[in-house]
Amino acid sequence: MKFEHICIIGLGYIGLPTASTFATHGIRVTGVDNNPEVIHALQQGKVHIYEPGLGEVVAKAVASGNLRVSPKPVEADAFIIAVPTPFYEDKKADLSFVRAAAEEVLPVLREGNLVVLESTSPPLTTEKVVRPILERSGLVAGKDFKLAYSPERVLPGQIMKELIENARVIGGVDRASAEAGRDLYGTFVKGDILLTDATTSEMVKLMENTYRDVNIAIANEFSRLADRFGVDIWEAIQIANRHPRVKILNPGPGVGGHCISVDPWFFVEAAPDLTPLIHTARNVNDSQPEFVIKIIEHLLGEVKGKRVALLGLAFKANVDDLRESPAIEVAHLLVKAGAVVSAYEPYKPDFPVAGVKMTHSLPEAVVDSDLVVLLVGHTQFKELDPRQLAAMTPARLALDTVNGWDTAAWQTAGFKLAKLGKGEKE
Repeated sequence: MKFEHICIIGLGYIGLPTASTFATHGIRVTGVDNNPEVIHALQQGKVHIYEPGLGEVVAKAVASGNLRVSPKPVEADAFIIAVPTPFYEDKKADLSFVRAAAEEVLPVLREGNLVVLESTSPPLTTEKVVRPILERSGLVAGKDFKLAYSPERVLPGQIMKELIENARVIGGVDRASAEAGRDLYGTFVKGDILLTDATTSEMVKLMENTYRDVNIAIANEFSRLADRFGVDIWEAIQIANRHPRVKILNPGPGVGGHCISVDPWFFVEAAPDLTPLIHTARNVNDSQPEFVIKIIEHLLGEVKGKRVALLGLAFKANVDDLRESPAIEVAHLLVKAGAVVSAYEPYKPDFPVAGVKMTHSLPEAVVDSDLVVLLVGHTQFKELDPRQLAAMTPARLALDTVNGWDTAAWQTAGFKLAKLGKGEKE
């Protein structure tokens, strides 16, 4: 199946890299977003999100004339839905953006088109949510138009590389739909393209992130045990991982981002009677910020009124993505406990966090602090010279939640450095 023009709905962390990659491989792309500021920025060849290499690819795509932006879908050979799928407070999937995108495709859907859902979704979303909406056109999926599910499987910070090199899973409502998806993504994908059915493809995506979530949960529980038993969890993990069949992941202040911290809940929602392990792992990781607060309380004695400087608010190192970030939850809990909180997030310094003084520089964040907390292992924080920090702040207490700082170096600089998962010997 040949594609000359595709329409991509949603120009966020996945939709924009995908649209620009297609465009730089010779396909005309109409990118759709309902945010006027995003549309205006892209029309100028500018990007609204940080991802290494993305700005250059977008500028090239716009300059080529192959990437255009619009507030509404237009007629095309294929449509890709790449909108967010957040969850409600009760951890149930919010599919309103997916439904809205399908409704927008409906008036421009034509016989012979391909529609691909990329948004991470609960099992059966393609068949039971998207398909019925599109078939209101009078066209039948698998007969008059092709319908498939193909999840993104890329790592923030590596999106532009992994989008091309990673294996791509495409699940169709029938074999012809999966094959059409293969023809589309084969435009630029160099990794293997694996064909299956739509629901299996949805489940594969959720399985991948749930697997990581469960394994991070055991690492986080190990960190709590190490704290109680007076053990250095970082040393213990390093030793345990010398076993040829053991690969324990690193603990931290929690799990964030729009994938690992969200996707397992879709399984729990779909089959609560079959997912006690997944549910427990989610609860462990969601409660890890509270464990960080207990360490801070131990260091400060009384949190109320104390000045705490937080370094990093992104959900992981070297990205600007703050969705579901455990670092932000730590900030919220500190504010609730009465601390005076400042924060420096170099990739998004203007991001508002209720009750927190957001700063544009490290000196501004730590200038009058009692405690400095490393929450995100941004390279510039891990490479920070503790002697330089000592000149910026009166604080001589520091907490490292990601094993980013060398204890001896910080002690030499005059700090008492505590680490998550490194308990004190009795």
